[in-house]
Amino acid sequence: MSQTLEFVYFGTPAVARETLTALIDAGFSPVLVVTAPDAPKGRHLTLTPSPVKELALERGIPVMTPEKLDAEAIEAIHKKSCDYALVVAYGKIFPEALIKGFPKGVLNVHYSLLPKYRGATPMEGALLTGETETGVTIQQMVKELDAGDILAQEAASIGENETARELRPRLIELGARLLVDTLPAFEQGSIEPQPQDASQATFTSRLKKEDGLLDLSGDARENWNTYRAYADTIGTYFFENGKRMKITSAEFVKGEFCVLRVIPEGKREMPYAPIR
Repeated sequence: MSQTLEFVYFGTPAVARETLTALIDAGFSPVLVVTAPDAPKGRHLTLTPSPVKELALERGIPVMTPEKLDAEAIEAIHKKSCDYALVVAYGKIFPEALIKGFPKGVLNVHYSLLPKYRGATPMEGALLTGETETGVTIQQMVKELDAGDILAQEAASIGENETARELRPRLIELGARLLVDTLPAFEQGSIEPQPQDASQATFTSRLKKEDGLLDLSGDARENWNTYRAYADTIGTYFFENGKRMKITSAEFVKGEFCVLRVIPEGKREMPYAPIR
């Protein structure tokens, strides 16, 4: 089904590009794309457009790249007179004035089963705590972070040995499909939004490199879950003889966290042989 209302799409990284591609292929094309400004990339720090901007330009969709969502940017966005907005990993907090300027509101794709794991790293949060299930939520954005009413939600199991490398693509695909499936009913006004139970909310934070530091003498299950959670982002590491050892491969066997391969500080990747 093709769209009947007009919308603005906010997004920046590859996950947002994949979701926008699915929307366009299903007949839902934004009037405007808002994404992060071009950023330095590569050895020569060449200014490079975001994945979402690249797609928008390929498809002939107008693009805005404001540094901030200030009054000037908000005014320019609302001049498009769109009915609603969609947000997928845009990377900036939405001012209330921006949200309220869309008659049908702002929809956000969030990669957890809200109200659990609100915040910047919901998938990592689920892996860190050893969840066996997560999912995707389509929610109506409000000023409070990830606290809006739920429009749609779908669960996904987490494999016992699944890391972020395998789980993230599955959730991206699920989120794109769920959004496409939800929009027709949303545009028709036939969805009854479900309020979140704030008493059940948990929160996640942006990642810092030091979050990946492991103590190999510590809790094995905790180390394994941390390795799984950060496998495709900041990674995990430990120190041996004062040298930083980045973990590139590990497994959890018979209750033990086993490091298989590492990159020692200043060296190439190699199998890991613990010092006895």
